[in-house]
Amino acid sequence: MKAPQMKPIWIVDDDQSIRFVLEKALLREGLPTRSFTNPREVLKALDAEEGGGGPQVLVSDIRMPGGSGLDLLSTIKQRLPGLPVIIMTAFSDLDSAVSAFQSGAFEYLPKPFDLPKAVELIRRAVDESQREDVAEEKMADAPEMLGQAPAMQDVFRGIGRLAQSHVTVLITGESGSGKELVAHALHKHSPRANQPFVAINTAAIPKDLLESELFGHERGAFTGAQASRRGRFEQADGGTLFLDEIGDMPFDLQTRLLRVLSDGHFYRVGGHSAVKANVRVIAATHQDLEQRVKEGVFREDLYHRLNVIRLRLPALRERREDVPVLARYFLQRSAQQLGVEPKRIADAALERLSQFQFPGNVRQLENICHWLTVMAPAQVVEVKDLPPEVLDSRGSAAAVAPPAPLAASGVGAAGAVDGAALLDASADADVASRPTDALAPTSTATWEPGLEQEAMALLNAGRTDVWDVLTRRFETSLIQAALATTRGRRIEAAQKLGIGRNTITRKIQELGIDD
Repeated sequence: MKAPQMKPIWIVDDDQSIRFVLEKALLREGLPTRSFTNPREVLKALDAEEGGGGPQVLVSDIRMPGGSGLDLLSTIKQRLPGLPVIIMTAFSDLDSAVSAFQSGAFEYLPKPFDLPKAVELIRRAVDESQREDVAEEKMADAPEMLGQAPAMQDVFRGIGRLAQSHVTVLITGESGSGKELVAHALHKHSPRANQPFVAINTAAIPKDLLESELFGHERGAFTGAQASRRGRFEQADGGTLFLDEIGDMPFDLQTRLLRVLSDGHFYRVGGHSAVKANVRVIAATHQDLEQRVKEGVFREDLYHRLNVIRLRLPALRERREDVPVLARYFLQRSAQQLGVEPKRIADAALERLSQFQFPGNVRQLENICHWLTVMAPAQVVEVKDLPPEVLDSRGSAAAVAPPAPLAASGVGAAGAVDGAALLDASADADVASRPTDALAPTSTATWEPGLEQEAMALLNAGRTDVWDVLTRRFETSLIQAALATTRGRRIEAAQKLGIGRNTITRKIQELGIDD
């Protein structure tokens, strides 16, 4: 899913063939481009677009007539510190490029390069840039957090007390409740506010890449490590590092994290010299870390090191009085993003919305408001205009029935388990009064026996890859169903499934899903 009004990728190379190949490849991917032959042209274009223009990502050669790509990198980083810059370099220039890595290059692209890998790298840089754009937009244009409910006032008071401290904070709360916003607020009001705020979702990055993402790597540390690279700890030096979904961090990496928290030193992957980082760590999780400690999958000493101060973020259903103000705000913001007149919401519709259980919390409410901005037929949103998951809930069900393809897909219908588990007693009574067809998607009887039979058949056939076979089918069905409900919008599908954007992208590639 491309971000609306995405800025172009700027390509800087005196070689016309390189520019042509990259332009065509990126345009095929739906990524707009703009090309330059030397750094002087780039700086002139930046001057002309002062105040909101510029590139989404800059891809530059090192050696060009009329200026050095490394000098351009230094200049760009002074003017646009958050802009990802990819340096293209021949292997003979790699040492000089590595020596200038502290200037802030996002990554290096050695020539000659494999075109699909180059496009993949640029897309990663685009994702990073868009994530930063969204974060900056939230910080600059929006109130940090909204909420008049007593539970949220407690959170605000906690932020106020902790902001001037350097102490480690653990934020707990359900997915979508706003944990990263709390981390941003703690950083913004701290003495580190003018230093970097770096966030990483430990659940969204494959285990074999997470160590490098956190601690960086040296050139040649592993296959494909063409250059040294700073990790998130080094990027956050002097500022704040937000470790989201810390409960999913692999056990062996927990040991390395504990050491950093203890003395502030770490080693890059493949490195032999200790690196010192002055970083305030804020961690977040939706999981019960005490239980994970008991299960032996989370280190008890790391838990105590992180759990110096705990902030619990309430679920949206625990602060229903905040739903109206949040809904109006999200409708305004959606209208601004889409360039349309803001929709208003009738009192009866607000009341119905306030009674919804919101299993996806504030993130789900934001998605609903975006849906209403696009789908509601009139300027005033009435009860009948609310999305099916709200209307079908009868005000008490916390679950949304899975889409029909999931319920009918055998093993893949396992996604119905979450829906059934979230129904409370009053919801059960309400569901019982609905037609038989409406019950089918949430009935576990439609898929569990089939799953068991399928497993038994494969086991009896002597297969030794049963786990992989059924897991792939299960994950494929879940992702296809989610993409169907969001019309192919990956970010929204990931939010509905409760997984990270990077996770769903990786799974789509691994499973060969055509979305």
